Order: sequence, then C-alpha cells, then structure tokens
Amino acid sequence: MAWYNPRSWGKTEERRRIPYRRNYTGASTNRLFASFLGGSTSADKEIRPALRKMRDRVRQLSRNEPIATKALQIYRTQVVGEKGLRLQVRARNLPRNGNPKGTLDISGNDIVETLWKEFCQKGICEITQRHSWVDCQQLVIEGLIRDGEVLVKHIRNADNKFGYSLQFLEPDYLDEEFNQTLKNGNRIVMGVELNKLNRPVAYHLHSGAHPFDEVGKTAGRTRVPASDLLHIYRPDRAQQTRGVSAFHSVMSKIHQLNGYAEAEIVASRLSASKPLFLETQDGVGYAGDDFEDEAPVMLAEAGTITQLPSGVKATSVDLNHPNSGFDGFYKSTLRSIATGLGLDYVTLSSNLESVSYSSIRSGTIESRDNYRMHQQFLIDHFALPVFKEWLSIGMTAGAIPFPMERYNKFANSAYFRPRGYSWVDPQREVQANINALQNGFLTFSDVAQAVSGRDVEEVFSTLQSDLEMAERYGLKINIQPLGQKAPAQPEVNNGNDDNDE
Repeated sequence: MAWYNPRSWGKTEERRRIPYRRNYTGASTNRLFASFLGGSTSADKEIRPALRKMRDRVRQLSRNEPIATKALQIYRTQVVGEKGLRLQVRARNLPRNGNPKGTLDISGNDIVETLWKEFCQKGICEITQRHSWVDCQQLVIEGLIRDGEVLVKHIRNADNKFGYSLQFLEPDYLDEEFNQTLKNGNRIVMGVELNKLNRPVAYHLHSGAHPFDEVGKTAGRTRVPASDLLHIYRPDRAQQTRGVSAFHSVMSKIHQLNGYAEAEIVASRLSASKPLFLETQDGVGYAGDDFEDEAPVMLAEAGTITQLPSGVKATSVDLNHPNSGFDGFYKSTLRSIATGLGLDYVTLSSNLESVSYSSIRSGTIESRDNYRMHQQFLIDHFALPVFKEWLSIGMTAGAIPFPMERYNKFANSAYFRPRGYSWVDPQREVQANINALQNGFLTFSDVAQAVSGRDVEEVFSTLQSDLEMAERYGLKINIQPLGQKAPAQPEVNNGNDDNDE
C-alpha cells in the first residue's frame, strides 16, 4: 500500500503515488477487455471497406433465409401498408371578415389532391411504368432496411401530362471506391461530392447498365447534381456519407442460426432413418465397393428389409436427435435478432405460444413506435420532396391549373398521413379512446389517424354518406356519440302505483 503525507496531497509527486480510480470501466485495459477492440476513426473510414460486402451478404440473406425475408416483409407491411402515405392538402384563403387564419380553400385543395391521385397511378409516377406510388414507398423502405440507402432520380421531362416521374437506382451505382479531392476544394467520398461545408453537391454514378451486370456494361461515371437526386439514408453518425444496412448487427447471427437449424434438420432426418455402419471381418469394403479404410453407411428406408452379404456386420448409431435443447436456444437467439432489427419477437417469429394480452400489447406498442419513426422519415425524406417537385413542375407545365404564385400556399400546407394500426384488444382500446375523447385528452383527428390512418374529414364525410344512403333505403342507424348510453325511457304506469287512491 502506498503511503503519503496528507499535508502534501496537492503536490504532483505525492498524487502520482495514489492509484487513480475515478475512471470509466468501459475504458479499462485489463485482461477482461483484451479482446474489446476499438479505434478513433471516422464513420466513412469504417464504412468504406465494408459497404459492398455487407450489402451483398444482406441481399443473400433476404433471398435465402426466412428470418431476413420475414423482417423485410414486416417493414413493408407495417410502415407502408396496403394504401401507403396519403396526401392531404389544407391550404387556406387570405384572411378576411375577421378570420385571422382564413377559410380553407376547399376547391383548390380538392384539385391538387385529385391530380396527385392521378399521378400516383401505375404507369405515371415511376419512369419504367412498373410501379405505383405505394410500390415506390415499399421500394424505399425495403431498400433502407436491406441496403441502408436508396437513390431516386427526378425525371423532369417524363412523357406524361405532368412532365415528371421518378427513377429508382440501386446504391451499387454510387461507387464507394471513387474517392478524391478536386481542384475547387470539394471532396468526393465514396462517390458523393461534398463542398467545404460537407454538404452534398453532386453524385458520381456509374454510367449505363448496372455496374455489376456484364450485359451492356459500360465504363465511366456521370456527375449528377444533388438537386436531381434523392439520396435517402439514415445516418448513425453526424458526418456519415453513406448508409448502412439495418441488418449490420445481426447478419452473423441470422446466418449462423439458419446454419444451425439446417444442421439440426439433417441430423434429425438421419436419426429417424436409423443409420447403420457396415463392417467386414477384414475391414475392407464389400461387394467390390471401394471404401478404403472407411466403413460404409447405409440408411434404413421405411418399410424395407435388407439382406446383408455374408461376412458383413451392421452397427446402428443413435444420433440423439431431435435435440431437446434446440427449441430454447433457437428462440433465445431469435429474440436477440428481433431486438437488433427493432422488431418484437412475436411478430418476427410468428410464435404466439404462451403469449398474454399484456406481453403482446407491450411488444406491439414498442414496435409501432419504431414503425411510426420510419413513417415520419419516409414522409420527410421521400414523400414531401417528391410532392413539392411534382407540384412545381406540374404548375410550370400547366398540368396543375394554378399560377406559380400559389406554389408556396399548397406546398407548405401539404401533409402525408401514414397507415393506422388495428387494436390489439378492440373492446378495451375502443373504450379507452372514448374516455380520452370525453375528457379532452384526444381529438377525433387523433383517433381517426391512429386507428385507420384516415383524415377525420374523410371519416365524417363517409359517415354522413352512409347515413344518407341508409335513410334512402328506409334503414334507421342509431349512432350514440362517444359511446353514451341512450336516454332512459319513461316508465309506464301499470296501475299499481302506490300513490293511487
């Protein structure tokens, strides 16, 4: 133990004699952390050598591994859904007659929304005419999760009435091996040209066909200004230039787990087939078969009886499969994979065994928060930029019958509503929404969006239309507002009233 003079504690030499213990455990250099490697490098330096390999491996997983396939399907379904993001325009007229906000421009909003629906049809919004607007959203979200990034090019001379369309390019077109400093001070980092403020100003894309497609492959690159291209990715670090697959932390586990499952299936099949090792007295193969020093193996086929040659002995082997520990280990590993992908275990595994209402509700709520985060990202980085570009080009071309002076009016009042989510327990959650409405904690707009992803005006309009139709057919539909009970009916005097004389 080190001794020191309390009066000289402030002296440097004395302080050096005392072990310094106020540190971070995570920065320890003892034997427990010997394999815990790390380095002070930029995000781009870490990504550059791994980008293509990770992307290729995740694509391989998505093709052949059911866990990866299911994860991508979940994101397509839960983030985009059947109808995808739907436009709602709430532009207002100029304030007048004491109304500081101005009245809604119902006619103008309806025109923009109707023309947008026309643009969203298959054959118009995407340059190859293969995809609808919903399909485009699914391409974006699946590309984000699988590849880590998506490239969408603005086509401003498209052959449709709006003069605008989208072109999807795989991130392979953006060459991660193209890195240099230009004479004007700009840097090209993995194909992305950045100015002195680290702002993307252009993208250097492979020319011609897919860069890894030998058919029609051409050399060279094309510089595309940043204003002509949407590079959509979610950075993990502030100065990250390229996107990374959401599978990056679970790729190894998915691959190993599926390999383990396959090995268990093969072993269980062999065990069920009762493998027999055949031996001869001289240790040599029988019937002219050349097995050298290895004993041949025979699988017993169901319903058959085989007569062995003279001098051949059969020895059975018990492989002890199926493995009793397989199920628990598989579930445990799959939970870890689900956590890394931001999904709940029940949805990823499709396993409802021993699931209670509380547990499934808790997992569902957490997952839906993750889906909503992706929905908002999709709106901010894809839907709104595309809408504003379509609006500008359409107004300029005369396809949208408003002057450019009204561009900001409609562009700044556009909203995209994502899909809603059905109830886990309808009875409980309907009553909870009713209580929240009655006490002012939620509005009709909140409930309409959360449940069906619809605008409350659309809900009221549809309800009014349904009630009018029911009346035309002589049907009476009694809707109790906010779940209130119907007024009590007056009691009928049956003549037995005690007050009667």
